[in-house]
Amino acid sequence: MKDKFYEKIKQYMNIHGMIAPGDCITAGVSGGADSICMLHLLIRLQKEIPFRLAVVHVNHGIRAEAGEDAAFVERLCSRWGIPFYLRKVDMAGYAAVHRLSAEEAGRLLRYQAFREVLGEIRDGDRGRIAVAHNADDRAETMLFHMFRGSGLKGLSSIRPVRESIIRPLLCASREEVEAWLTAEGFDWKEDATNREDIYVRNKIRHHILPYARQKICGGAVSHMGELADMLAETESYLMRETDRLYDRYVKEDLERRSGGHMAVEKVWETGSLYGKIEIGLAGFRTEDVVMRKRILLRALERITPHRRDITARHIAGLIELTEKEGSKELFLPYGIRAVKEYDTLFLRRREKVAADEKDVSAQQAAEIDGSVFSPGELTEICISGSALATGAAAQFDVPGGGSFTLILWEAAFLPTASFFYRKEQNIPENRYTKWFDYDKITTSLLLRTRRPGDYLTIDDALHTQSVKQYMINEKIPKAKRDSMYLLADGAHILWVPGHRVSRQYKVEKSTRRILEVRLRGGDHGGTDRSIVD
Repeated sequence: MKDKFYEKIKQYMNIHGMIAPGDCITAGVSGGADSICMLHLLIRLQKEIPFRLAVVHVNHGIRAEAGEDAAFVERLCSRWGIPFYLRKVDMAGYAAVHRLSAEEAGRLLRYQAFREVLGEIRDGDRGRIAVAHNADDRAETMLFHMFRGSGLKGLSSIRPVRESIIRPLLCASREEVEAWLTAEGFDWKEDATNREDIYVRNKIRHHILPYARQKICGGAVSHMGELADMLAETESYLMRETDRLYDRYVKEDLERRSGGHMAVEKVWETGSLYGKIEIGLAGFRTEDVVMRKRILLRALERITPHRRDITARHIAGLIELTEKEGSKELFLPYGIRAVKEYDTLFLRRREKVAADEKDVSAQQAAEIDGSVFSPGELTEICISGSALATGAAAQFDVPGGGSFTLILWEAAFLPTASFFYRKEQNIPENRYTKWFDYDKITTSLLLRTRRPGDYLTIDDALHTQSVKQYMINEKIPKAKRDSMYLLADGAHILWVPGHRVSRQYKVEKSTRRILEVRLRGGDHGGTDRSIVD
């Protein structure tokens, strides 16, 4: 069994050209089963392929036992004579500053640490970063992206090789990894949070994948891996076509926040970019709609710090904009303004947004389902992530709906945060001020009127009810239902103002960021008084 497992991993690495003689490898080792397995396999592989190996352990600064994990990995490296590098990061602080979820912040900081160490030790050799994702991780990621409405790239899930990153264990299941470690007599550290249902991925791991294996198909994980490979091949082809057509139709004039023109490589590495992108529409409009959408998405990716607030609805809006006659414009998240002038589409983003542009109001045009509406037709407001600065209030006025004020709090710095979950009361009772776990929001946050398919989560078991049925049960007048503004995350309604909030977004002890929403005036007659003031 032991040799068979090693040969399986070695063959997988050879197929994907992961390691060659003379390479310099930095391995991310947390101390968990996967990373310890990967480390032992790499040590064994060194006897067959001459390459340099170093270990990087990242302490995220959130777990009391993190020091024990680091000491465990360091002792193992000392026993095998492998260089050990410890990096301590402030994951919570980084997430707060950059408005990211804890998971995303941790991922970015880990890879940043891996790259830094690789840069220090590489000395001209080809550098590789080895991480220990397994086949179960790949399946979980695939489902996670699918549930969130991802495109082809997200459904391709984790890849065996991405640029300098290699994943030797991607062909092996978590069960195989732990069985091999046990057979070899190797110890590992177990992260207690992996057993909790705090994160969405853990819920997929603990409930959805086991059900799929037991009730649908025993080989579900391996079959999903095969599908991910096929989708990745398709995405690679489309990416090459996108590159070719992007160069044909698009001109960029972008600069960093700090100023100075630059060629953009990776937005998530270089930071937020500002300036102008021009798309020539004469030839662009002759391309298949699939490629037009990809080109537009690529253009938006170049001038946004994160993809979180860019949805299919925004791309559909841009497509419609390019097909309209005359000059039209569209407002998008992150202060992006799309303007069509004759046969050119301009995407503009400025570093400093004028005060009257920060708040989306009834005096501005807005987009819905890809259409551009005049002020009198406003039915949707997209609240971009950039509009919410920690501790600062952002105000949004809606026709007949009053004024919504949103404030993003760091739970760690909110003196009254414990009140939200004390005595099982997750959210204080106040009809016109509500609080939500901001990091549970998965798409763009919208203030909009209702749509078919809208629903609420009505209890802690996450049972749902359609908004239509809820309004009927609450005896909300039929004439009023279509004009009420709802706080929405895709089709999931966070709040029917003056009425129910969704239990999915409740504030808990694990909550890191709290979104406070206050309603004043309008048909609801609310006030902005908060009982936690």
